[in-house]
Amino acid sequence: MGKRWLAPTGLVVAALMLAACGSSSSSTTPGSGTASSGNALKTATIGGATVLTNAKGFTLYWFAKDTSSKSNCTGACASLWPAVPGPATAGAGVTASMLGVITGSNGSKQATYNGHPLYTYSGDSAPGQNNGNGFQGVWHEVTVSGAAPQPTKSSSGGGGGYGY
Repeated sequence: MGKRWLAPTGLVVAALMLAACGSSSSSTTPGSGTASSGNALKTATIGGATVLTNAKGFTLYWFAKDTSSKSNCTGACASLWPAVPGPATAGAGVTASMLGVITGSNGSKQATYNGHPLYTYSGDSAPGQNNGNGFQGVWHEVTVSGAAPQPTKSSSGGGGGYGY
């Protein structure tokens, strides 16, 4: 009799996990979510720093090789570091005047904060993680002030050989 309850429960859990995975990955694709909440940025304290997150709580990052008008993360880089679609809106704790938008090399709009194009990191599997902070010395979590914090020991990045 226990197996009858286990199987439906297992299916429900699996369905919820799939739904959660689907919504997380879609949060970084252009046009996902609603205009008012899907691109609303907010803040969270992660690793002792107050950082920007997307609406789902995933840490946002900036790339040291970008300029205020151009994203230099393309190809393999863009598959690991999906651009945050723009324009974004300011949620709690986010300074609206620091938000902007650029047009990426593929023609899509990308949100910026304090002149930095914004990204999420595919290595963050849940809200509240900052696994990309300090990656290869060129990826930084976005702090509310817009300044780069010191990388944490837990986010060393470890190379990867992507050459970007």
